[in-house]
Amino acid sequence: TNQGHLHPKILQALYDQTKKLTMASRIFNTDISGEFAQFISETFGYEKMVPMNSGSEACECAVKMARRWGVMSKGIDNDKVTVITTHNCFWGRTIVSMSGCSDPNRYSNFGPLVPGFDMVPFNDPDALEEKLKENPNICAFMIEPIQGAAGVIVPDDDYLRRVQALCRKYNVLFICDEVQAGLGRTGYMLAHQFEEGVRPDIVTLAKATTGGVLPLSLALADSHIIDLLGKGQHGTTYGGNALGCAVAKAAIEVIIEEDLCERSRVNGAFFHNLLESLDTPVIKLVRGRGLWYSLVIDRPGQAKEFSEVLAKNGLACRNTDGESLRFAPPLTIEREQLEQAAEIILKTCKEFE
Repeated sequence: TNQGHLHPKILQALYDQTKKLTMASRIFNTDISGEFAQFISETFGYEKMVPMNSGSEACECAVKMARRWGVMSKGIDNDKVTVITTHNCFWGRTIVSMSGCSDPNRYSNFGPLVPGFDMVPFNDPDALEEKLKENPNICAFMIEPIQGAAGVIVPDDDYLRRVQALCRKYNVLFICDEVQAGLGRTGYMLAHQFEEGVRPDIVTLAKATTGGVLPLSLALADSHIIDLLGKGQHGTTYGGNALGCAVAKAAIEVIIEEDLCERSRVNGAFFHNLLESLDTPVIKLVRGRGLWYSLVIDRPGQAKEFSEVLAKNGLACRNTDGESLRFAPPLTIEREQLEQAAEIILKTCKEFE
């Protein structure tokens, strides 16, 4: 809910659309679906989109498009086409998304995984180039610009530019999974825009696309990629439904009209300074960008317990692994609330000293 909970403009769009049309078969075009597609193209600078429901679906669509491109445009053998992901990435819990991650807790005991994936360490362009050199059957490199579930891991400032250059050099598609990082969360409409000159071939969006009101996700790309999908080769019953399109358009307009990206940058820097100034040995490291931060505590294995005490003291957050806690407040949050959050964090730290 980057736009805050129950934003009136988003709710009004929901109400207005329910009086017109909520759902129609995908074999029909609707006024709102065309309007939404045009809006998305103008807003994000990609020629086309595929609307889905969840982040996992959007990322699987990206993989599907990349494989299709690899076979039809790059000429890779259908049985050898490969997508490279990174260690500690997360893009869902479906069979395909589990197959592209490195966490055994997510994929163990679910039977055989989907072939066609390989991995390299995050923030390591040299490791990526080694893979690209040794395997001509790679069709795409897919990353989160900032790793979310791993604990808000921010790469080096030139990482995205370097891996994009490698993708261009070896004729490989560059995919950015912006499901968590996108739509203002890091202080930019798309998180990869932090690095000038970066333009992925495919971008996936979800979560904040509708301000927490309805499920809707997107895979964005240009025509030479999306048009390789033939009739009936991708889509879902509810993907791109009229209600979701209307709500998503309003939700993204809110980000633009209320300048939430700038708000995320400014208040994010303010929050970062607050966290860095907390006088406690419990906090080992503060990392993040915009209004997306992770605290690494010097209490290995106690992150879950720490988050529970935080909640008891009045602040909700998500623990990651055994020592990290993630904070991702609405971008509409006020500075006074950030100050309150810092006070609660300090109070909780004192209980662990």
